[in-house]
Amino acid sequence: MIELLIVDDHTIFRSGLKRMMSDEGDLHVADEASDGASALAKIRAGKFDVVIMDINMAGRSGLDTLESIRAERPDLPVIMLSMYPEEQYAVLALRARANAYLSKDVEPQELLAAIRHVVGGGRYVSPRSAANLLMQMDKAREGAPHEKLTAREMQVMMKIVRGMSLTDVGVQMCLSVKTVSTYRVRILEKLGLASNAELVQYAMRNGLLD
Repeated sequence: MIELLIVDDHTIFRSGLKRMMSDEGDLHVADEASDGASALAKIRAGKFDVVIMDINMAGRSGLDTLESIRAERPDLPVIMLSMYPEEQYAVLALRARANAYLSKDVEPQELLAAIRHVVGGGRYVSPRSAANLLMQMDKAREGAPHEKLTAREMQVMMKIVRGMSLTDVGVQMCLSVKTVSTYRVRILEKLGLASNAELVQYAMRNGLLD
């Protein structure tokens, strides 16, 4: 039996995954967590074969939590899920040693296949995004400016280019407006840009927006 830990800050989404897994004879949702801190506590106390985790949680992000998991449980398979298209965060997630990265709109059978694949020691990226991912990794090797951003800076950037105010970004990420503003300044400096408008144009040029 494959024992799963589901980490997502949306109760309805966690419930949906649990219902889906209940139909699979070899999969069992052993526990669930709504945030990164709870997930780490459960991982330390329990025994899981796979962690399925949202990348974009309030407070401690999935990528930050993954970093802590890797420090303590380097061999524990972790599948990252996101509401964003895979190519936007896949490089960051795979660099952080996620075993798989999938968009939340994938078909259930694809997620099930990914779970079984990573338990066997593999890494998984959906076929529909493999070409785009390779392109993004090529850009990374060439030194695309946004590849210099940290995972948290990338999260802040994507929220800003989608039109969120600094206040709203802070609320969603459990950060002060001053901290978000500091992230914004660092992002603009790293990308050589001067304003939010230029940031949006940069995101569009580099295929970071839907």
